[in-house]
Amino acid sequence: MAEIAKKPVKIMETVLRDAHQSLIATRMTTEQMLPIIEKMDKVGYHAVECWGGATFDASLRFLKEDPWERLRKLRDGFKHTKLQMLFRGQNILGYRHYADDVVEYFVQKSIANGIDNIRIFDCLNDIRNLECAVKAAKKEGGHAQVAFSYTLGDAYTLEYWMDIAKKVEDMGADSICIKDMAGLLVPYQATKLVESLKSATSLPIDLHTHYTSGVASMTYLKAVEAGCDIIDTAISPFAMGTSQPATEVMVETFKGTPYDTGLDQNLLAEIADYFRPMRDEALESGLLNPKVMGVDIKTLLYQVPGGMLSNMVSQLKEQNASDKYYDVLREIPNVRKDLGEPPLVTPSSQIVGTQAVLNVVMGERYKMATKETKAVLRGEYGQTVKPFDPEVQKKVIGDAEVITCRPADLIPNELEKLESEMAQWKEQDEDVLTYALFPKVAQEFFEYREAQKTKVDPAVADKENGAYPV
Repeated sequence: MAEIAKKPVKIMETVLRDAHQSLIATRMTTEQMLPIIEKMDKVGYHAVECWGGATFDASLRFLKEDPWERLRKLRDGFKHTKLQMLFRGQNILGYRHYADDVVEYFVQKSIANGIDNIRIFDCLNDIRNLECAVKAAKKEGGHAQVAFSYTLGDAYTLEYWMDIAKKVEDMGADSICIKDMAGLLVPYQATKLVESLKSATSLPIDLHTHYTSGVASMTYLKAVEAGCDIIDTAISPFAMGTSQPATEVMVETFKGTPYDTGLDQNLLAEIADYFRPMRDEALESGLLNPKVMGVDIKTLLYQVPGGMLSNMVSQLKEQNASDKYYDVLREIPNVRKDLGEPPLVTPSSQIVGTQAVLNVVMGERYKMATKETKAVLRGEYGQTVKPFDPEVQKKVIGDAEVITCRPADLIPNELEKLESEMAQWKEQDEDVLTYALFPKVAQEFFEYREAQKTKVDPAVADKENGAYPV
């Protein structure tokens, strides 16, 4: 292996997106973010992740905020720092595949409203589902980072990851991200993976992991020594547990070495001081559950992400079948194998987990299959790394036709239809995209937004009634 040039590692800060998504269900408001932006802008981060993922849905559904307005305000505040978002390939930020015209328009509007870097991934690592978004990002002058969903299994060899890296480079991506959703990448494996990718591609490599299994900081250390260019971290009050390693810890770790980030610990301490009361308040209110702050070693033992385990526990409880927990854990790898060994990340993790619960509770495998399991076996999500089990496929979907092309090739353009459906609510171009992703939630938000306009400020009302103190 060629000698890796030693250079400062870059830091991508996640506190405004993944950190609060992982720890407090994406409930940080724009109002909570804005006062600290000026300080964050002085740090010299490689980028700040602040949009995409679940932020869009949570803003509308729970916070009654316009996500586009949040992005514009963040862009106004960050004068010197690149803003980054997470984008689920052909699923955009939603839960189904969208037509190419919607994907292209969403990328265009994201960049126009202030996003610099778009991290694009697909839950099956089917690179056909990334092409449209990558081309759109390049066309708009954005940085297209392709993330592959890291997972374990016989199919996922170093050669497999190297092959994907080459294809992604040929596609025109500007950088690669190893997206380790469940904290499965252990330190010495990170060395091998980063070195292999460096030998296969000249693209910068970003590593993203979660602390769930307890190894993340060590994994970052070994990855950086192997040549990893960028690591994703979270400011300490919103670090660790199901979030990322702490920014200050990683900055201190590399201080005085050839990988020194050059970031100012005093400035980072001031930023941490700002977020600490927010964390304390979340702990007090129960929004931050202490359980997600610890190490969940089951993640490494069963290769199952923490969120998938908690889903499974609640599903079993609903069925009065909590005693079947270990039976379901044993069934998960079998279902995953039947479905072509996909990475366990949203939405494939929920599909595999729910089907495993059904198989155990029903007492017969695939006696009942969810509509999502049927969709996977029909090829609606794309191509898996291994073939489906033919007997399972036959039992679940019979002789239904299986899609072998890129799934979005079968979806006609939808923008015009969506525009006409939501015309009465439109106040800005971006509203049609909000509606495209979450029609019901968007309509409720638009109604709320309309209602806010007709509300009269009590002070103004008093003044009009002659009761306002001059």
